[in-house]
Amino acid sequence: MNAAPSHNRPDFYELLAFYAEAGVDEALTEEPVDRFAEAAQARSAARAASAPEQPSSPDRRNQSAGAPAFAENNPAAPPPAQRVPAVAAVPDEAQVQLARQLATGASNLDELREAMAGFDGCNLKFTAKSLVFADGNPNAALMLVGEAPGRDEDLEGLPFVGRSGRLLDRMLAAIGLDRTSAYIANVIPWRPPGNRTPTPHETEICRPFIERQIELVKPKVLVNLGGPSAKTLLNTTEGILRLRGNWRAHTTASGAAIPAMPTLHPAYLLRTPAHKRLAWRDFVEVKMKLRSLS
Repeated sequence: MNAAPSHNRPDFYELLAFYAEAGVDEALTEEPVDRFAEAAQARSAARAASAPEQPSSPDRRNQSAGAPAFAENNPAAPPPAQRVPAVAAVPDEAQVQLARQLATGASNLDELREAMAGFDGCNLKFTAKSLVFADGNPNAALMLVGEAPGRDEDLEGLPFVGRSGRLLDRMLAAIGLDRTSAYIANVIPWRPPGNRTPTPHETEICRPFIERQIELVKPKVLVNLGGPSAKTLLNTTEGILRLRGNWRAHTTASGAAIPAMPTLHPAYLLRTPAHKRLAWRDFVEVKMKLRSLS
């Protein structure tokens, strides 16, 4: 007689589809890791360590002294030394302070990029493929800052190279600019897993780097692409639809005030094409401001 199929076990293909929709596009290791088995082994080890010592029996007299109590019952359990330690950093205030020190110590963009590449204080670094530092001309009068890289940006190591990037290129072209006459970066230089929203603590850890990057570039005009960029760099809690179209100022650590235009993120415009006219107005304002400052 055949056993009845289990209705509690999830379908394999449905599980794969769920992961794909969540943004999971690759495994972090070559071999699968059974976390449930690891947890069971850890519980068995804890129980064995806390159990009272049993009197030795004849069949245990030849057991090696010092052998772990659970080894006989669970020979497949790996010794603690073979377990791979976690590498992801836990965000804390010490890491924020370290980021500030590294950012302040960078005297040029190359040094800043090197400092960011060596910084292990943000857990996003360990799930991303690339450090997405910047693209374009660092001597340009215009700097644009988004929130964080997506999948395409993570693969290529450059900001705004997917569909959002192509739309941004068209927006720049509409005011007579391109990537050779603008400088583009993000608040967060590493892609969040599954393109999730960065946590406030992750943003605070990365804030010193983007603020130093702006200070080193010294643009005449700053464009904040989307609400997260505007809120982080303009120190406001207002929504982007209230912010956009109104000139604000980003103040650097040295006290320089840079005119800043908050506008809608290209990814938002792809989802809401009717609002492209609003972004067009914002970019016309940027063009006029650049002309007045030249």
